[in-house]
Amino acid sequence: MPLFTGTQQQYYNNSQSFTGDGSTTAFTLTFSPLPAIATDFRIFINGSELNTGLYDSTPYNSSSGVITFDTAPADGDIILVQQTNFPENFGNYQFIGIDDIINNFTISYVGEDKIIPKARRSDIAFHAQRGIQELSYDTFKSTKAQEIEIPPSLTMKLPHDYVNYVKVAWKDSSGVEHIIYPTGKTSNPTAILQGDDFNYIFGDDETLLTAQNSNSWTDFSYSAQINSADPSASLYDYLTDSGRRYGLNPETAQSNGVFYIDSERGLIHFSSDISGKTVVLKYVSDSLGTDAEMIVHKFAEEAMYKYMAHAILSTRSNVQEYLVARFKREKFAAIRTAKLRLSNLKIEELSQVMRGKSKQLKH
Repeated sequence: MPLFTGTQQQYYNNSQSFTGDGSTTAFTLTFSPLPAIATDFRIFINGSELNTGLYDSTPYNSSSGVITFDTAPADGDIILVQQTNFPENFGNYQFIGIDDIINNFTISYVGEDKIIPKARRSDIAFHAQRGIQELSYDTFKSTKAQEIEIPPSLTMKLPHDYVNYVKVAWKDSSGVEHIIYPTGKTSNPTAILQGDDFNYIFGDDETLLTAQNSNSWTDFSYSAQINSADPSASLYDYLTDSGRRYGLNPETAQSNGVFYIDSERGLIHFSSDISGKTVVLKYVSDSLGTDAEMIVHKFAEEAMYKYMAHAILSTRSNVQEYLVARFKREKFAAIRTAKLRLSNLKIEELSQVMRGKSKQLKH
């Protein structure tokens, strides 16, 4: 059966057309998924939208996708059904879902006279998810991005599916991103509240009371605003004078501010010179956050099958070692091939890079 389902009209315009014959009153929609209710689509006959009264009298069966008219459209009438509430799936042909991955793997690798004689679907599903998770970090490059304006609290919440950051930058009025570097000069430890006698303060449940932020980070964030007009600022003195010119650290030789990721609290703390700016966070996810994210690029489909086969065989006690070693080699070879394919190198782009290396400097 074809891999592309539906029609090109449904893909590009999210609509479906029918031609009346003067007697047919029922027309079946083939959208995938079908509209849930009648208000999720609009009906046009010969370019004119169906009036409200007639539209209300047109029943729709959401389980079968059948629209039934009280009066059959005239012979030659063009009926157009246009969805108004639908998920955008442009470009989804380049991916394959996890259910198809599991089904294809079961057909190819599991069964009598095959590499894996028997395997539970739950085991296959587990290793499929682990494969997506592992390959997302280095092979799929499942990078996401969020953009927010930094509030006066100078914090940004880590995304719900955050694993590690790729880049943190602030955006100027022209849309150009300026990289913000992490600081290694301070941290945000748990600040335990103390009384005037320096003894720890406990709550009613006899647990230690802590502050939201430590004095270390609070003092650093508000003194990190580099202001050449105020050389008395201690951090400014440190950033500009530490090492002087010839020993200047690139981390401190910039005015874009700094950030610190507090993994325990799930927050990114920024220095005060980032306040009010729009910050872009690019980060890596494991592609397991939602069902819609558990997809694999077709360039890496074979790598997924080899990963799953090796994972299942290597966890069984009665499998000969040469077979495990064979699929280990095939797994690494398939992953290397997937990385090359997904690197998306184009001859035109490489040519531009090479031309840039042959520039002549004129005095």
